[in-house]
Amino acid sequence: YYASGADGSLFFLDEAIGHISHSQKDWESGRLFSLQEQINHKINFIEQELRDVKVPIVLVGHSIGSYISLEIFKWSQEKVVYCIGLYPFLAVDTASSIQSSIRRISASSSLCAVLSSMGAFLGMLPSQITRLIVKNSMGKSWSSSAIEVLCTHVLQYHTLRNILFMAMTEFQKLPEKPDWEFINKKKKQIAFLYGLDDHWGPLHLYEEIKKQVPDVVLEIENKGHTHAFSCSEAGSTWVAQRVSSLINNHYLFNNAISEG
Repeated sequence: YYASGADGSLFFLDEAIGHISHSQKDWESGRLFSLQEQINHKINFIEQELRDVKVPIVLVGHSIGSYISLEIFKWSQEKVVYCIGLYPFLAVDTASSIQSSIRRISASSSLCAVLSSMGAFLGMLPSQITRLIVKNSMGKSWSSSAIEVLCTHVLQYHTLRNILFMAMTEFQKLPEKPDWEFINKKKKQIAFLYGLDDHWGPLHLYEEIKKQVPDVVLEIENKGHTHAFSCSEAGSTWVAQRVSSLINNHYLFNNAISEG
C-alpha cells in the first residue's frame, strides 16, 4: 500500500518521498516550490514508480496533505481505493484571524526572508541550546524525534522559505468551499477526521460536509491531540490506530458487499 503522510509526503513500503526542498540539505539551490508543484511531485512519483505495478493506493493526508491527497485521487481514480483526510485543510476560512495573519505574512517576500533568517539563526546555534529553546517554547509536549526534526530539518533558511512560499500559494489556490462534486462522487472512498479546536479544519466545515455529503465517513477527535498530533507519541499512536480502523472498516464493508 502507498500513502501520503502527515505533512503530505508520500510513503511506499518503508521509504518516503517528502516535499521538495523541505529537507535538511538544500538540494534545489534555493528554488521555491508552489503547492501545485508539490502536488505534481507526488503525482510524478506515482506515475514513474507505479506505472506497471497493480497495487491499491490508500492516501492518508494531514492538513494541506488532505487537499493534496484529494488532488492525487482525482488524477489516479483507478489506482486509489481510499482517501483519508486528517485535520484537513480543504478550503480557506475567511473568518479565521489566524489564517488571515498567516496569509498576510506569507504574501510578504521581505517578511518571509526575515523570519526564515531568524529561524535559520536559531538552527545554527549549538544543538543543545536550540533543542532547549524549542522544547521550552513550542515543544513542551513534543516527542524527542519531533524536536529533532524541527531543529535539523525545519530550522533551515531554504526550508522555511519554502514552507512560507507554499503557504502563500495554498491561500491563492484553495477555494472557500471544498470540491463538493468530487467528494460526493467518491463519498464511499473518502473519510475525514476533524479536531475540536482546529483553525485549519474548523468544525463549521465539518458540519457543512455532513450537510453536503451526508454519507461520507466523518469523525471528530476529542482526545485533545490537536492539529499537531504527529509531534507527540500519544497523538501519533492514537491517530495511527484510527487510520488503521478506518481502512479496515472500509475493506470489511466492501468485502461484505462483494460477498453479498
